[in-house]
Amino acid sequence: MRKLIVTMWTTLNGLIADEHGELDWLLGDDQVSAYEIDLVSNADTLLLGRKTYEDFVGYWPNVPTNPDAPAWEKVYAGKLNALHKIVLSTTLEKADWHDSTIWKEIVPAEIAQLKQRPGKDIVIYGSASIVQQLTNLGVIDEYHLLVHPVVLGSGRLLFEHIQQRVTMKLVKTEPFTSGVVLHIYQRANT
Repeated sequence: MRKLIVTMWTTLNGLIADEHGELDWLLGDDQVSAYEIDLVSNADTLLLGRKTYEDFVGYWPNVPTNPDAPAWEKVYAGKLNALHKIVLSTTLEKADWHDSTIWKEIVPAEIAQLKQRPGKDIVIYGSASIVQQLTNLGVIDEYHLLVHPVVLGSGRLLFEHIQQRVTMKLVKTEPFTSGVVLHIYQRANT
C-alpha cells in the first residue's frame, strides 16, 4: 500500500508560518535539498490545498527552463512537475498545472482508494487545514517535520484543530548543517 506522507517545515514552537503567513525564517542547505529531491523521487502524487497549489504552480513549472535557477531546483522541479497533483479546493474551478485534478472535498473512501492504488507514495506539502482533517481521519502514515532553529512569537500552528490524541513513534532523526532537523514520525498504531 502507498504511504500518505506529510512534509512540513516548522519552528521549534510548532508554527508553520508567522502571523502574516510568511516563511522568511526558512533555512536551506544541500542536505535539505537532497531530502526534498528524494521525497518526490519516491512519490507519484501530490495532495495540495488551493493556496499551496497556487503558490507551487506560480513557481515550479517554470524552473526547469529558468537559466538562473539553482541546479537542485531544476532537478526537483522536473520531478515535481511530473507528479500527479490532486488539489483539494471548494473554490478552484480549474487546475492547469500538468496532470492536475480538483477534489471539492475530502472523502475518506476516496483517500482509502488512492492509497490502495498501485504506485509510489503520496506527498502533502503545506495545506495545514487538510493535514489536520486527514490527521483526524487517521489516514496519514508519516509526518516529516523539518524543524528550524527559530521561535516565532505568533503564527499558524500545524496541529491546531486535532480532535483527539495522536500518538506517534519516531522512526528517523537527521540533523542538517543549516541547523534544520528532520524528524520522521509514524502513527503508533501503524
